[in-house]
Amino acid sequence: PEAVRGEPLPSRDDLSGLSPALPAGGEKAGRERLSRWLRSGLAAYEDRHDDLGGDGTSRLSPHLHFGTLSPVELVRRAREHGGAGAEAFVRQLCWRDFHHQVLAARPDASVRDYRTRDDHWRGPDEAAGDVAAWREGRTGYPLVDAAMRQLRHEGWMHNRARLLVASFLTKTLYVDWRTGARHFLDLLVDGDVVNNQLNWQWAAGTGTDTRPHRVLNPVVQGKRYDPDGTYVRRWVPELRDVEARFVHEPWRLPEERRAGLAYPHPVVDLAEGLARFKHARGRD
Repeated sequence: PEAVRGEPLPSRDDLSGLSPALPAGGEKAGRERLSRWLRSGLAAYEDRHDDLGGDGTSRLSPHLHFGTLSPVELVRRAREHGGAGAEAFVRQLCWRDFHHQVLAARPDASVRDYRTRDDHWRGPDEAAGDVAAWREGRTGYPLVDAAMRQLRHEGWMHNRARLLVASFLTKTLYVDWRTGARHFLDLLVDGDVVNNQLNWQWAAGTGTDTRPHRVLNPVVQGKRYDPDGTYVRRWVPELRDVEARFVHEPWRLPEERRAGLAYPHPVVDLAEGLARFKHARGRD
C-alpha cells in the first residue's frame, strides 16, 4: 500500500555472523537444487542417505523450512521419478509431517518431555566443560567433532550426524536434550522447532520412540558410515594424515605420534558414559 513505506532488505554482507558457506535462499535456488538432485541424487538415496563422506542427502531442508519448496510438490515429483530412492525420500518427508502432527496435538513437547523417563540430567555447573567441548567440536571423538564443526561452518549437519551428536550429548555426556536443541536452533539454517525438538527427544529417549535406551557409539558409527574417514578429515584437519584404521580412534596411535596431533583426548570414556547413563536410568 502507498501509505506503508518499505525498508531496504539487507544483503548477506550486511548480516554479521553469517557463514559464507550458507546455501543461497529463495524459490529459484530451491528449484534449481531440487532439479539437480532429482537428476543425480534421488535414485541412489536409499543406499546413500546415511553415507557421511559422500553425503547423499538432498539438502532441501532449508527450503522446506522457509517454504520456498512445498513438501507436497516434493512427494509428487519424487514419485514421478519412482524407484526405491524415491520411496525412501518420501518416507523421510512423512516423518517430517508426523512430527508436525505430534506437536500440533502436544505443543508442550517443544519444551517438555513427550514421555518422561524421570532423567536426572547433569547440572549446568557439573557438565559445563563437557558441553563447551561438544559445542566447539573438541570432545576427542572425531565423528562428533566433525559434525559439530560442520554445523558451525555451514549452518547445517548431515542427518546421521545429527542423531549421533544428540545421542552423545544426552546419553554419553548425560546432558538435558534442551541444551542441545537450543544450540541447534541457534545455528541451523533449517532450524525447525517441530523437527528439531522432536528429533532431539527421539535421541534422548523421551519422545515417541519405543527404545529409550538406544545409545549410538561414535566409533562404531564412524566405521560404518565414514569407513575411509573422508568426513572426519574434511572437518577435523588435525587428523587429515591419520590412516583410516586410526581416524575414528586416534587414541590407539603410538603415543609419540598421538602427542603431535594437537587433538584433544576424549572428554569421557565411552564405557564410563554408558555406565553412568544406565545407572541414572536405574538399569544397573
